[in-house]
Amino acid sequence: MKYSGWPETGELVVGEVDEITDFGVFVDLDEYENKRGLCHISEVASGWIKNVRDHVNVGQTVVAKVLDVDESSQQIDLSIKDVNEHQRKDKIQEWKNQQKADNWMEVAFGEDLTDERYREVANALLAEFESLYDGFEAAAIHGTDALEDVDLDDDAIEAIVQTARENVSVPYVNVTGYVDLRCPTGDGVDRIKEALQAAEGDDDSVPEEIELEVTYVGAPEYRIQVRAPDYKTAEDALETAAGRASDSIVADGGTGEYHRERHEDDE
Repeated sequence: MKYSGWPETGELVVGEVDEITDFGVFVDLDEYENKRGLCHISEVASGWIKNVRDHVNVGQTVVAKVLDVDESSQQIDLSIKDVNEHQRKDKIQEWKNQQKADNWMEVAFGEDLTDERYREVANALLAEFESLYDGFEAAAIHGTDALEDVDLDDDAIEAIVQTARENVSVPYVNVTGYVDLRCPTGDGVDRIKEALQAAEGDDDSVPEEIELEVTYVGAPEYRIQVRAPDYKTAEDALETAAGRASDSIVADGGTGEYHRERHEDDE
């Protein structure tokens, strides 16, 4: 989807160089409908420029900063040199993500998706997420729960979730912690097994986007490994799992201690 309005001063935009002149570069803005900007030769690169073509080529994708917008004269002034490498990479990734989201919208609602329906769905998602890509990514991770506040009917939400789970590559992180479990009672071994089962949790205590595994290291130490979409979620799940194990063993007369690092080196 392309925006029908105008970019704002200071905004970073993606465009394709479509004409090079002695005084600058004309850029078609990929994110805006029927919008074209001019990057004066002095804004193409730092320092003195002998030949603009030494710095850009026709057909090249560039990231530029919007210096000024004059709607009355239909003019957008751009600067390529004011965009650093970090900004350029982030903007290109954002642009690529938007293109992916556009494709997912067609997959979810069909290639004959009308502009009106697209805007309806897009506006509903953008009311809750910073971008369409973020909405699809959340749907891939959390399913329909992620879209419970989105103003769309159940069929539309199901279409988004199904498409997201089939197409979105979700980033995952891994964290590891340890819990020491001790129980001096005669049936201490069985009580520890129960505590480990409590740590592993069930469908009600461990969300489906989290993978959790508990393994034996060496008595009384047990390893808890968590795989989750982000570090905060992973850390919370790790501490919660250790807490379930500790609560279980304490209730049976034992002790439980959670720690992030091993107390002794792996053998």
